[in-house]
Amino acid sequence: EDHSAPGEPVNAVVAIDVTQKVRRSRGLELSEDDPFYEFFRRFGQVPRGRGAPEREFDQQSVGSGFIISADGYLITNAHVVDGADEVTVKLTDKREFKAKVLGLDTTSDVAVLKIDAKDLPAVKIGTAANTRVGEWVLAIGSPFGFESSASAGIVSAHSRSLPDGSYVPFIQTDVAVNPGNSGGPLLNAAGQ
Repeated sequence: EDHSAPGEPVNAVVAIDVTQKVRRSRGLELSEDDPFYEFFRRFGQVPRGRGAPEREFDQQSVGSGFIISADGYLITNAHVVDGADEVTVKLTDKREFKAKVLGLDTTSDVAVLKIDAKDLPAVKIGTAANTRVGEWVLAIGSPFGFESSASAGIVSAHSRSLPDGSYVPFIQTDVAVNPGNSGGPLLNAAGQ
């Protein structure tokens, strides 16, 4: 029997903002022998040669995740937080927390995060083996930065593997997943 409050699975979905420090050289890197060098020079963009000074930039990206325990453990995709210098988790009640990446597995594309909070709503984890082909499912996340957006579809298959030979079973569905949705949950009709 499910004792979760109405809307609790939706409230357990979070938006994730990631900041990563990236070093890049300033300006264009063209040698004077390059045919485009003169073109850029004429229009005020003086291309710098090799060895131009580098500058550090903050690169921002977004994703989604979901709370799996009331004491602040979350799951997202590994590619959302891989290489992150800072991870911020935004709850549906507008609170924000700095998150610690506890671990990630790039093969299964899963990461576990922790925020310092308690009494949080949590998603009840379902069992892939109980998933039925043709079952309606819902993806919730923050596509394009729009928090708590949902898209629906059906399960086409489960226990799929990729053609590269590695076996990481996944559920195949036709639910629309847009940039920023990565890491959000796929929920069945019971909210699992």
